[in-house]
Amino acid sequence: MDNRAQRIETLRRRLAERILVLDGAMGTSLQQLGLSASDFGGEELEGCNEHLVVTRPDVVERVHADFLAAGADIVETNSFGSTSVVLAEYGLDDQARRLSRLAAEIARRAAAAATTPEKPRFVAGSMGPTTKTISVTGGITWQELAAAYHEQAAGLIEGGADLLLVETSQDTLNIKAALEGIDRANAELGTTVPAAVQGTVETMGTLLAGQDVEALYVSLAHRDLLWIGLNCATGPDFMTDHIRTLAQISRFPVACVPNAGLPDEDGNYNETPEMLAAKLADFARQGWLNVVGGCCGTVPEHIERISAAVAGLPPRVAKPPRRCVVSGIEAYEISDEKRPVIVGERTNVLGSRKFRRLIAEDKLEEAAEIGRAQVRKGAAIVDVCLQDPDRDEAADLTRFLEILVKKVKAPIMIDSTDPVAIEQALERLQGKSIINSINLEDGEAKFEAIVPLVKRFGAAVVVGCIDDDPEQ
Repeated sequence: MDNRAQRIETLRRRLAERILVLDGAMGTSLQQLGLSASDFGGEELEGCNEHLVVTRPDVVERVHADFLAAGADIVETNSFGSTSVVLAEYGLDDQARRLSRLAAEIARRAAAAATTPEKPRFVAGSMGPTTKTISVTGGITWQELAAAYHEQAAGLIEGGADLLLVETSQDTLNIKAALEGIDRANAELGTTVPAAVQGTVETMGTLLAGQDVEALYVSLAHRDLLWIGLNCATGPDFMTDHIRTLAQISRFPVACVPNAGLPDEDGNYNETPEMLAAKLADFARQGWLNVVGGCCGTVPEHIERISAAVAGLPPRVAKPPRRCVVSGIEAYEISDEKRPVIVGERTNVLGSRKFRRLIAEDKLEEAAEIGRAQVRKGAAIVDVCLQDPDRDEAADLTRFLEILVKKVKAPIMIDSTDPVAIEQALERLQGKSIINSINLEDGEAKFEAIVPLVKRFGAAVVVGCIDDDPEQ
């Protein structure tokens, strides 16, 4: 077993034994140092914190060392924006893998220097949300984002990261693309570095792209996550209900990494180390937490107080998996109490002449209104079928779904047997969708093409009991 494999095994064991402490805000710490343009490599690179791993690695390592001295078990690499998507703004998009690797190497040195047999230290490869969201801003595809995250993840793994932390996440499609990128990086490098996810809930109670924490969890529950949690956006007070919900449903460890309160009009964070530590300790006493730390506005003093406050408090015990739950923007549990589950079938070119005509006339907004009307009338799930033999199913399905998901919060059932159409549809759906259906009518080839998509995207599936025997 190599050193990283041993560290990962130790990390998993420690997560089960006690509450682990993440570090605080790299950005806040760097701002307090009063760095000049020359520290970043010139005026054109000023503000690009990720480039400091080249120009001022000593400063980055000092920040890590300060958080470790304050009691952090895990430090995050200075790579929050080290994807080609973000670095392109500085003309550094071709440096993404290199900067990510350097960031991980610096953090690994600091962690190794602080490690003792009694208190091992770990490195989390920080993977931020980039400057684009598939569901909200657009301007990037799922495959493009997955490729960018692959590059970042590979660099972080090469540099020695013990886990990859997809954080400050505002769009579950971005998260899924990041996890796909991590899978590709692990496959490329022959590694099994685990991933953790932290979403960001805005003051309206959802992620920017619309999902609440239950829908977020359901969308990712098929993964083997090291932990799931929340970070940034607000202080701990506003996170209370959302962390409680996660703690009640998650089969993974749960993390809470708040800002030092909400910023004032000048951008200052006013939650003192004592205040933040007391609130996180209260969450821990409720049995909600496995990982704590600080985001924007938190400095080593915050981490020192948090570490002391949760020391000796027992970690949360994960919940067993629930029954079948699917999600769109909102989650829906399929339970005996709710049966029969109503599936709206009007958005189907094989079953509705009106819908078929609207699709043929490219009136997609009007066609999507049919889906919304079904939900208003009681449909819990919306079935979408664009299998018109005279048209391009994959193109129609993807264009229609991009509009439909802005109108309905219910889970989507993809009514197709075409693996290409199904894959492209899943790349556009935040939630845990349903594939309708798979069968063996045409032999095993199509079945074997769709089943991996079910696993990869965590979709539910309807199985038709049909085989290729014409006599049965």
